[in-house]
Amino acid sequence: MERSGKSNNMNIVVLGGGTVGTSIAEMLCQLEHNVTVIDHSSEQTKRINNDLDVRVLTGSASQSSVLFQAGVSSADICLAVTGNDEVNIVAASMARAMGARRAIARVYAPVFRDLSTFDYQRHFQVDRMLSLEHLTAMEIARAIRDPGSVLVEQFARGGLSAQEMVVTKGCEPTRVKIRDLDLPANVRFGTISRNNKMWLAAADDQLQIGDRVTVFSTPEMVKSVKSLFHTQAVKHKRVVIAGGGETGLHLARTLEREGNTVMLLENSEERCKKLATLLESTSVVHCDARRRVHLEEERVGRADVFVACTGDDEDNIMLCVEARDLGAQRIMALIARPDYASVMGKLGIDLAVSEREVMAKQILAYLTRGIEISHTKLPGGHIEVIELEIPAGSVSAEKTLSELRLPEGCLVVALIQHDYVRVPSGNDRLQVGDVVILLVEDEVSDQALARFSTRES
Repeated sequence: MERSGKSNNMNIVVLGGGTVGTSIAEMLCQLEHNVTVIDHSSEQTKRINNDLDVRVLTGSASQSSVLFQAGVSSADICLAVTGNDEVNIVAASMARAMGARRAIARVYAPVFRDLSTFDYQRHFQVDRMLSLEHLTAMEIARAIRDPGSVLVEQFARGGLSAQEMVVTKGCEPTRVKIRDLDLPANVRFGTISRNNKMWLAAADDQLQIGDRVTVFSTPEMVKSVKSLFHTQAVKHKRVVIAGGGETGLHLARTLEREGNTVMLLENSEERCKKLATLLESTSVVHCDARRRVHLEEERVGRADVFVACTGDDEDNIMLCVEARDLGAQRIMALIARPDYASVMGKLGIDLAVSEREVMAKQILAYLTRGIEISHTKLPGGHIEVIELEIPAGSVSAEKTLSELRLPEGCLVVALIQHDYVRVPSGNDRLQVGDVVILLVEDEVSDQALARFSTRES
């Protein structure tokens, strides 16, 4: 069987030659992939053609003739990252219909990822809709929580949640083995972290005080499981965010849901009014954070964490310098230009997050072959999250999970059947087209994937 992970010489079509599209194309060129870039601006395509070793076409990304000329029918992946959400969605949908193996669309407006209103992703048959602003906010949130923690986010498009919990003194899991906890059927322990080591949770494991455990279930059930862990007060942080754009909004929403005290500083009065309706407990303050007197008035110096995420790199850097001088404990900045990262440490900034690097990390996860949809590593490097689709002719089709006899070091944390997401049991029977999400130790990943491959692989 051919290893279905990362591989060189993939055919990739990038729709949009702006800042994001160009940086993605440059990264893919360095990895020796065959890249075609489409942009409607002849000036942009000329510049890209001069700077990068890629094929460049000038035209509309949402026109079938342009996509056909770009060879999208034989593309391993099509990345729609223009500055227009609707163009990205339509273009990615067309690329998929024309034969691209995978298609990803970048979206800005939250409505396109809100399943409570309409499932745009499923309707347009797009593999993923990625929000650069949301992804960036999640990266910052993880760093605020704990630099070494697992990225806590919604798996399987909101149907499944992965929540990291800390075992405290007196918790029930410290008294019995995991098999004896009598957990609900749709709750699964994923990984355990102890003394800087991480492993997959097993039925015979008994947790210890200080362990970090990832719990997989529906968002509602994850909340109910917290009672097993939080038997004593958890110290929440006071976080000040400068900049109320989409990244600031996503970050504030995530942090307030985790019980932190959040203050959001925004210069636009109109935007402040909108933010106040979208956030629950965050204090939204109308002020110009670039003025030191306003930072002093809002007691930024007492913050556990200060995050500058305005739309201007220079403003963010200066805000961080001021916040550090006022006494804020940890300082973080959103930076568009990755080359600025080299000066961050010298200015006392603890973390600089680049939107381009965040997007690049996501794109790399989808550079897969065979049955894999995405493939990423958890912090620590030896446990992988693999998302795969059961293909026609798979040896796993019509078998139950228990009949697959997956190797030790492999855990199925989610099963998506007919757009319904759940934590599966051993009696669940797999069907062609199902999507499975695995946690697997890297030394047995090939063995695990073989259980789902086609007979010809």
